[in-house]
Amino acid sequence: MLTPLEVERLSEEFETKTPQEIIAWAIDTFWPQIAMSSSFQTQSVPLLHMAGQINRNLLIFFIDTGYHFWETAIFREQLASEWHLNVLDVYRDTRWDIFVRQNTRKLPLEDPNLCCFIHKVEPMQRALKDMLAWVSGIRRDQTAVRAHAKILELQEDGLLKINPLLNWTKADVKRYAEEHNLPSHPLLEKGYRSVGCAPCTVAIGLNDDERAGRWQGRGKTECGLHTDMFKHKNVAELKGDFHTDVLAVEGSQGNR
Repeated sequence: MLTPLEVERLSEEFETKTPQEIIAWAIDTFWPQIAMSSSFQTQSVPLLHMAGQINRNLLIFFIDTGYHFWETAIFREQLASEWHLNVLDVYRDTRWDIFVRQNTRKLPLEDPNLCCFIHKVEPMQRALKDMLAWVSGIRRDQTAVRAHAKILELQEDGLLKINPLLNWTKADVKRYAEEHNLPSHPLLEKGYRSVGCAPCTVAIGLNDDERAGRWQGRGKTECGLHTDMFKHKNVAELKGDFHTDVLAVEGSQGNR
């Protein structure tokens, strides 16, 4: 719908727009083929609140990895119900079920990149297959990878990724939450400032980076949704990133 030059121009213009203005533009431009993704942690709440205020019918994908804290599942239900959000849970492809059941405990610890691809990246790729635009809640101050992101990012397959909160800081998130009296994830007060899957998330100190508790000690800071991994829809193209022989696994299950 938009040319690469138009995307680049608009992305620069949006650097001075509010997140609400960007979301409203996105919905008006791409409706109904637009969706938002959310992890339903504390950092996600302002974007969920904004989207709900602008259009409660906006489809929101929540990736149910099967490894979430109970507190996350409860918080997701609470917000979806109280704010009347249009949330759709997304799950891994069933072709991985046997392999995951056999490796439930060791997969996130011994091969976290593969675990994230199976439970997050691939499911989101399928969920967005028929969409024209994807609204994400990433911010530049979160990781080194995200520091180089743009508000509008045209994907190779034509999908437009939209990051309305990109130039916000954690102070902006906190201020918005306080101004609107927004609820916080129940694990926040226990030191979990960024909440992912239970096997890969730990509580951190007050002076630590907010994502320091994610994949601690495993040389990993991103799940893959916001990296080059998301560009690859064939698991064979990423086999060098995994410790497991994924082709052998797929072959043994008759899915090669």
